[in-house]
Amino acid sequence: MLKASSWPRLLAASLTLVTLLGSAAWAQQPPTVRIRGTIEAIDGPILSIKSREGTDMKVKMTDNVAVFGVAKTELSEIKEGSYIGVTAMPEPDGTQKAVAVHIFPENQRGAAEGFRPWDARPNSTMTNATVAQTVKGTDGQNILVKYKDGEKKVVVPPDTPVVTFVAGDKSELKPGAKIIIFGAVKKDDDTLETARVNVGRDGITPPM
Repeated sequence: MLKASSWPRLLAASLTLVTLLGSAAWAQQPPTVRIRGTIEAIDGPILSIKSREGTDMKVKMTDNVAVFGVAKTELSEIKEGSYIGVTAMPEPDGTQKAVAVHIFPENQRGAAEGFRPWDARPNSTMTNATVAQTVKGTDGQNILVKYKDGEKKVVVPPDTPVVTFVAGDKSELKPGAKIIIFGAVKKDDDTLETARVNVGRDGITPPM
């Protein structure tokens, strides 16, 4: 039987082991890659893509891959309560000037909620949040969005592309289609795999 005096040491050792195992699991999370580009060829589950940067890439689609169309919509579709993603450039006064807005369907509410740096262009940002208020302003639509850790004021100029995600089909994945993959997983052998592909409808290049 263990002496009572041994319990603190045993507990500390157990906690250390749990911490180490947790750290190891975290460290082993596979890295993800964001891909924007054009489909050049399809061979079974393998997409050959020419990236925005001009790199030739091959991405394997999982058996249960989800395909979403990126369809053009109108600024008027952004209403109070809408869950949206805003690709933007920060302004000196602290507002975000939108360069693209995408409207999430209701079943994707809460996806990647928050504010973060983005790679659409140098210094751009992404805010996924709920519309709290929308008012027409002199420079476009002024939108207040709120997320779990804060809020942002967004100005959406009249010429800003506004798109929405719609249920798609693998038949839309064909040479010439413009796509964005938000998080292709980089495997141990450096191959890429994705469970979701977003494809521009009617020749649209996904603007986010």
